[in-house]
Order: sequence, then structure tokens, then C-alpha cells
Amino acid sequence: MIQRCSCMMKLSSYDGNPFIGVYCVANEGLSLVPLNASATLIEDVSESLEVDVVRASVAGTNILGSLMAMNSYGGVVSGMASEAEIELFSKHLPVIRLDDRLNAAGNNILVNDNAALVNPGLSGKAVKAVENALQVEVMQAAVASVNTVGSACVATNKGLLCHPNTTEDELKTLSALFKVPSHIGTLNYGTALVGACMIANSKGTTVGSRSTPIELGRVEDALDLI
Repeated sequence: MIQRCSCMMKLSSYDGNPFIGVYCVANEGLSLVPLNASATLIEDVSESLEVDVVRASVAGTNILGSLMAMNSYGGVVSGMASEAEIELFSKHLPVIRLDDRLNAAGNNILVNDNAALVNPGLSGKAVKAVENALQVEVMQAAVASVNTVGSACVATNKGLLCHPNTTEDELKTLSALFKVPSHIGTLNYGTALVGACMIANSKGTTVGSRSTPIELGRVEDALDLI
């Protein structure tokens, strides 16, 4: 049985899979979830993040969290997204395709409404496109030696939760960039890639169902949900 937490935090899963950050993506007002997402997952996301929830796909797949990044100003989606998918997204926010060999936008972009950190392997053209689409300062760097920074961390307008091997210097740099406090943690019973395990905004979070009480406490602290 999936445990229930307070309204600002829900433990949930997608089709029994606790790595909901792979499958779902959110900003301050919207969350996109797979076409076959359960009513329970949609309710958990809607209640905890206080967002509208829309069923969608990217490139015909259910891994929206891996293939799309967004903040309040816009979205960046894999270059493999179809015209019909772009049309759907564009009803809710401005969206561009990521025209780069590293086009899994959700894995390669960590963003809030203040800044974005992107995979150091992205081309200069792609970095400029991300900057224009998301309307924030963009920096290229790895976190904890992980280039897929969107899977390694979770950023909101109130806090940042990072891979447990993130160094103190990296935390200071990230805090200055995103203009929020930075903390380390794990989710889903020790998983280091916290971005793959949850979605969040400044109002709340939906977290993978295997996460422990200690891990949830760190999320509350890091994202200022107490």
C-alpha cells in the first residue's frame, strides 16, 4: 500500500514504478503525466503541487520527465517530439524542441524560475536556445560528476535537493545560481539520482513511494515544505 503524507507531499508511483521523475514533469501551475497515468497518481500530483494535470506523451513515449524540462516561462522538449505533442504543450506554455544530440531535455536541464544548469556537453547553440525558452541565466556544469544534472537534482523556487555526492563548493555555486538554499539527499531507499525520483514546485512535491521517512524529512528541509 502506498503511504499518504500531508497535502504538500504525497508518496506515489507510476504503474507501480517509484521513479516518477522519469515519467512526470511540473512547474508552478502545470504537470504533465503519461497518457495512461492512474487517477491516483493524477490526484496525488494535483493535490500536492496544486497544479493542473495534463496527460501527454513525448516522442510517443511515457518518459516525459526525462524528455522535457519546464519552468513558469516555458518548456524545452526532446527534438523527437511530434507536431501533435508540441501543439498540445503549446496550449499551456511556450515550448521549443532541443536540437542537440543530447536532446533528453529533462535529464540534461535543471531549472527553476531563476536559473538553469545544463549538461556540460550541450552545444553553444542549444544552451542559447534553452536560455531564450526558459528566460533565465544558464550555466553549464556537472553535479557530483554527473552530467545529466536534471536527473541528479531537483530545483524549485524555494530550494534545491542534490545528489548525495555533491560537494560543498558545488552546493554554494548552485545556491548562488538558483538563488535558493541547496541540500543533499537520496530518495527511493537510497537512490542518488533524486531528480528521477520526484517532481516538485514551490507548493509541494510528489515523491517516489519507496522513499523512507528520513529521506522525506530531507526533502521537506531542502524544499522548505515545513
